[in-house]
Amino acid sequence: MSVRVGIVGMGYWGPNLARNLATLESCELAWCCELDEKKRGHWESAYPQARFTADIDDLLGDPDLAAIVVATPGSTHAALGQRVLEAGKNCFVEKPLAHDTASAERLARLADERGLVLMVGHLLSYHPGVRQLADLIGRGELGRIRYVHAQRLNLGKLRTDENALWSLGAHDVSVLLELADGAPVEVSARGEGFMREDVEDVVFAHIRFDSGLFTHLHLSWLDPHKVRRITVVGSERMATLDDMALERKLSIWDNSFASLSDTYGEYITRSGPVHSPMVLNTEPLRLECAHFIECLRTGERPHTDGAAGVRVVTVLEALQASLDADGASIPVKAPIDAGRPGIHARQ
Repeated sequence: MSVRVGIVGMGYWGPNLARNLATLESCELAWCCELDEKKRGHWESAYPQARFTADIDDLLGDPDLAAIVVATPGSTHAALGQRVLEAGKNCFVEKPLAHDTASAERLARLADERGLVLMVGHLLSYHPGVRQLADLIGRGELGRIRYVHAQRLNLGKLRTDENALWSLGAHDVSVLLELADGAPVEVSARGEGFMREDVEDVVFAHIRFDSGLFTHLHLSWLDPHKVRRITVVGSERMATLDDMALERKLSIWDNSFASLSDTYGEYITRSGPVHSPMVLNTEPLRLECAHFIECLRTGERPHTDGAAGVRVVTVLEALQASLDADGASIPVKAPIDAGRPGIHARQ
């Protein structure tokens, strides 16, 4: 039997979710909710099997609707997610889960108390290349990870409801938390709003983990290049995941420094071959949607559950505090689920 699902928000990202959910055999796209009449009219012909409405109460009041996907602007996620969960519906919330830790924790706690599935749309956690990179790190093939550098750049889209940190950085923070050994303990960030004074178009951020890992993020929608790249530097090997590359998305560089055995304190570079394993080209969004439907069918806890969403929001909130304080170092408080094992423990 198919799982009946509805979507709230058919603006920027909602249509992509609708496209994937509508083609999953185990899912029935039953409702699409959108305030804008023109957008509703545009998408009604694409999904004739779904009922369209401007009122979320129509979805909340459908007793046969199993879950609601929230794909509205980020500033509305917490309030709408709470309404969905309080109505007894399972919920998928696009990233970020909320714009503050307290709201994110409230949603995670509410889902657990009601026994409902809460999943956050941290898309890159389902990217086959990210999964392979995490597996490489987990098996120790790169050695001890020294630092990670993430770049997410492009020209546009300008936003008014959230800055580059919350719009773009949520992706990379979620990946860093997947890859890192340990918990983030301190952050700093600087940014500038060139197009709108109070909305940062570019952000440079640093996150330090209790394991000693050091990470850097470059986020911008004011750049001539479209870049989606993560570089991981280990003591034995290095790796890059370039999502814009048509081929060789994941490359493993057999490069490092080696000490000279007959001298004291001297090192030479070791440059070996580059290996590029095949990365499945399955659309990450399809994998994400399929995982959500499977969790609804089985009751399995999603990989990017409410607790994962809380951890990402906690880091983003600390980074925003640093932005507001002109780059001051800000400690990262431990979220409510600090003891939950990380990816290395789960593999």
